[in-house]
Amino acid sequence: MLLPDLAEKIIAEVRQFLQEDIIVANTCGGIIASTDAGRIGSFHEGALICIKNKEKLIITREDQSRLQGVKAGINLPIFFKGETVGVIGITGNPDKISPFAEIIRKLTELFISESYFAEQFDWQARALEGFMFDWLQAKEWDPAFKERAHLLKINLAVDRQVSIAEFRQNSQLLHRDPWNRILSWKEAGPHDILIRWGNNRIVLLSGISSAKKENRLRERVTRFHRFLENLLAAEVSIGTGKPLPPFCLSDSFMQAERALKIAKDRDTIIFDQDLTIEMIFDDLSPETKKDFIERTIGTFMNEQDLMVTLQELFRQNHSLKNTAEALHIHINTLHYRLKKISDLSGLYTSNLNDLMKLYIAIKLLEEGTKNN
Repeated sequence: MLLPDLAEKIIAEVRQFLQEDIIVANTCGGIIASTDAGRIGSFHEGALICIKNKEKLIITREDQSRLQGVKAGINLPIFFKGETVGVIGITGNPDKISPFAEIIRKLTELFISESYFAEQFDWQARALEGFMFDWLQAKEWDPAFKERAHLLKINLAVDRQVSIAEFRQNSQLLHRDPWNRILSWKEAGPHDILIRWGNNRIVLLSGISSAKKENRLRERVTRFHRFLENLLAAEVSIGTGKPLPPFCLSDSFMQAERALKIAKDRDTIIFDQDLTIEMIFDDLSPETKKDFIERTIGTFMNEQDLMVTLQELFRQNHSLKNTAEALHIHINTLHYRLKKISDLSGLYTSNLNDLMKLYIAIKLLEEGTKNN
């Protein structure tokens, strides 16, 4: 059925090529869009005749007196998938507008077809996103869930690896053409699924076969990352979880999200199995992180020279010589600052246990700063 919103878009499109008054009528002969707003909602007998006969109808000035709601011009049936879905009418001298009439009809039918397939595309994207959400939440797979998977052509029997890509320019994902090209990624396997996730993310569910070894999976994600950056000309970060059985998809998704947090700081790809200390940080509550920072470096957090010195010390792998050179200070000045850190915090950089506490505090502080 031809709806008013789409009819108004048709009027706007045709108006770019033709200045005559235009109407669009539904299969009941009701005008649902017009360049003359006063005609919307009125009955157009000529449109109803055009629908019934499925052929062009020329309306003369004489016809205006015998047919309800018409004006001189041409009415043309609009076809979609072999069915008449409406009528487009062009007001004016039939001899003058006839050369353009068939072109206008074809343009209208093309617009309807494009709109239909765009809606199907959007429906598919929303359906996959909704199914993915339910898959992550499901504690068991009922028959309705399995039927949805079947309709969406998702194989629930293969292992999956979740990769989450996040884009810096989130407006790119609102455009249909880049999405079509992403979905047409040539390296996608038969069991791979690409899902739009929010406004600035896309999820790649890689179907894992026994033949795919870890190094090949990594290479593939790397190529996907390169493909996205080249396609969108934007920075892309990707977090990737471990390959897991399909019922454990939520675990792989959680791992991918954890890896993505680190990847976003580096604009690159991070695999969850490569994470070590970051795993501990991810499990800590914000309150615990705040308390730990306060108990370790809280006494000198506002002293910039001490904070910069400690951060540089860790960047230089505890090399005092390299740290002093990087900060452009004398080695004695460095010793003075480290002693001041010890006096204020009670933690000594020469003690491995204390050094570890200071390192963790600095990392937690940096993580919190980046997330704010």
